Amino acid sequence: MFNLVKSAPQFSLQTKVLLTFLVLLLFVLGCFIVYVNVVVVTPLRQKTEQDLLVAATKVREQVDLYVEQQNQMSQRILSNKDIFTAMNKSSLAPNNYERLKQIRVLKDIMFQAIGPSMNIKDMSIYDKQGVLLTSYLGISNPAALLRDMLDKSRAGRAWQEQGFVLVRQSNHISFVRTINDQNGKVYGYLSIQMDQAYIQNLTGGITVGDVYILNKHGEQMTGSQTESGRLQEWTNPSTSEGLNVNRFDQYITHAMSPQTGWITTIITPKASVLGSIRSVQTMSILLITGLMLFSFVYIFVSTRNLLLPIRKLRSQIWRMNYSNLHLKLEKTPKNNDLLLLNEAFQDLLHRLQRSIEREKEALHEEVKARNSALQAQIAPHFIHNVLYLISIAAQEGRNRAVSDMCKHLSDSLRYIVSSPYAHVTLDEELEHTRHYLSLVQQKYEEDLEWEIVADEMGSEVKLPRLVIQPFVENCIEHAFTRTAPPWRIRITVKQYNGLWALEITDNGDGFQADKIKEIMDKLQTTDDESQMVLSQQPALGNMGIINSVNRLKLMYCNRLFVNIFNHSSDKEQGATVQIIGSLTKDFY
Repeated sequence: MFNLVKSAPQFSLQTKVLLTFLVLLLFVLGCFIVYVNVVVVTPLRQKTEQDLLVAATKVREQVDLYVEQQNQMSQRILSNKDIFTAMNKSSLAPNNYERLKQIRVLKDIMFQAIGPSMNIKDMSIYDKQGVLLTSYLGISNPAALLRDMLDKSRAGRAWQEQGFVLVRQSNHISFVRTINDQNGKVYGYLSIQMDQAYIQNLTGGITVGDVYILNKHGEQMTGSQTESGRLQEWTNPSTSEGLNVNRFDQYITHAMSPQTGWITTIITPKASVLGSIRSVQTMSILLITGLMLFSFVYIFVSTRNLLLPIRKLRSQIWRMNYSNLHLKLEKTPKNNDLLLLNEAFQDLLHRLQRSIEREKEALHEEVKARNSALQAQIAPHFIHNVLYLISIAAQEGRNRAVSDMCKHLSDSLRYIVSSPYAHVTLDEELEHTRHYLSLVQQKYEEDLEWEIVADEMGSEVKLPRLVIQPFVENCIEHAFTRTAPPWRIRITVKQYNGLWALEITDNGDGFQADKIKEIMDKLQTTDDESQMVLSQQPALGNMGIINSVNRLKLMYCNRLFVNIFNHSSDKEQGATVQIIGSLTKDFY
């Protein structure tokens, strides 16, 4: 007999879990949408509208400030005691010479009023009949008759010669006022041609929307005048500041100036204003929807894995019968592969760190060994030369010179042998160079002139020992072979923009071009520290320069620049070795 009664649909445990969490996710999605609209979107819309109003007010204030600057400039001209006398004499001048003389006085008055900075295009002065007398620069082609300029503007035609009036022309705005004394007597007119581009630049901070500035007569004061008819409806706002939406679905933000009566209007499409808000709303919905889908998939996978052992147990129970009662259940492995992998990775990091430390120690010892080897090449030359100078002085019976030279030699040897691989300051290196030059001075006496000029920054710069002396020794041994005394050596140290610069300059024969190329090529081949080797048997001059630069490279790496050049001037001969280093480790 067939069972005609339909049983209620049965859902699996995984389906029930999914449906339970689906209802919860939909509830969370609805709450999030309400939260975004109430807490985020509405305040953001209000803030955006307030920012538009603040932007219009800011532009209006900047334009008012610019106009006020011109008003103050005109007041400075009116306060000049010579303006009225010059205006009278100019109009009553019997000849052109007197007229030009008074015009020069007027230009001096304008110069004093404008001051050192000039943010206008030009300035003109008209007599009381409105005829142009003079312009400060004359580059703006001012109107010959003031009335012709005023009649072209409704604001100019309505002006009653009280206060000032602002009249727009093709590419500038004229600030016009009467030149009158305290009794009201009119002597002429002052016209300041303000730069319209300057006013236009004040609106450059408005990135969204169009900015228009109108006077109370509806005349557009900035930009092109192609939309003057459309702007008429904004000339009589009900409030000094406000924000409205027109029939074209645009935000109209305006701010009226109490000083000039100008109305600053910003027209912004509503879509662009609310675009970011709608983007936030859309992104929020997409984000929560994506999170919901991700959660749904995660719950699906998690529940499936969670219920997998139960399914396996059910399958094994169904397969179990009398003949296979010995069937064993699958056991979950007890080992944690991720934990073992993490332990192996930590062990790898530990061994890698120990290897890096050993490599750093080996590299440090290698640098110390190279530094000591390079310094050992320099010291024998220095000691040999000084002992030779002392022996000559002793043979000549100059006991005081021998005593001084022995003291200098003692200080120099103490400087050389103390911690040869330790770095020293630039001050200490310069002091050692002074000892060396003092020793050499005993030999050459008045034929040798030397000077060391250094900024007060020697304690900040670190150098290897004996890097300056080889350059000086090279000058003495090779630079003055064909040069008549006096021989001059100048050492200069400067600091600027995080760099220090050392220059050793002489007035000797200079380097041969091929010798400079040879030295620079050798220095270029040693840029890579792994290729930096000691010079085997070079000439004395080359050895001093190359070894000293190599020692500096061991310390500064790519933060060091070396240049060698001869003086090309007819009044100056000789050569200069220039070394520039960085005070910071992150130069590149």
